[in-house]
Amino acid sequence: MTLIAFDHGTHKIGVASGNAITGTATPLPALPCRDGQPDWDQMTALLEEWRPETLVVGLPLNMDGSESESSQRARKFARRLHGRFGIRVWMIDERLSTREARERTGTRRADPKVDSMAAAVIAEGYLGGATPVAP
Repeated sequence: MTLIAFDHGTHKIGVASGNAITGTATPLPALPCRDGQPDWDQMTALLEEWRPETLVVGLPLNMDGSESESSQRARKFARRLHGRFGIRVWMIDERLSTREARERTGTRRADPKVDSMAAAVIAEGYLGGATPVAP
C-alpha cells in the first residue's frame, strides 16, 4: 500500500510518500498554497503520479489534546481531498511532528524541507499504528 501524507499549513503543505511494506516515508517537495488552499492542478498531478490508496493528513492538536483553528483548517483540507479525489482520507495527531522534523533535518527555521519531513513523520506515525480519525 502506498499513501501520501500531508502537513497542512496556510502558506505551504508538506508532502511525503509512505510505504506500508517498509513502514517508512520519504519527503516530497512541499506544495505552495494560498490561504490554506493548494493549487488543485498540482495536487491532481501528484496523486496521479503516486496513485495512493490512502491519504493521511496531520491533525494539529493543542498539547492538551484540544482542537484549534488550525485543526479545523486541516479537517476542511482533508474533507476537500476526499471530495475531489474519492480517496480514503485519515487524520492522525501530529503533535510534535515539526519538532521531530527539525531534529531530523537539523533546521531550526521555517523551511519547506521541514514541512515535508513533518509529513514523513505523520506518514510513519500512521504506518506505525497511530490511531487514525475521520476528518
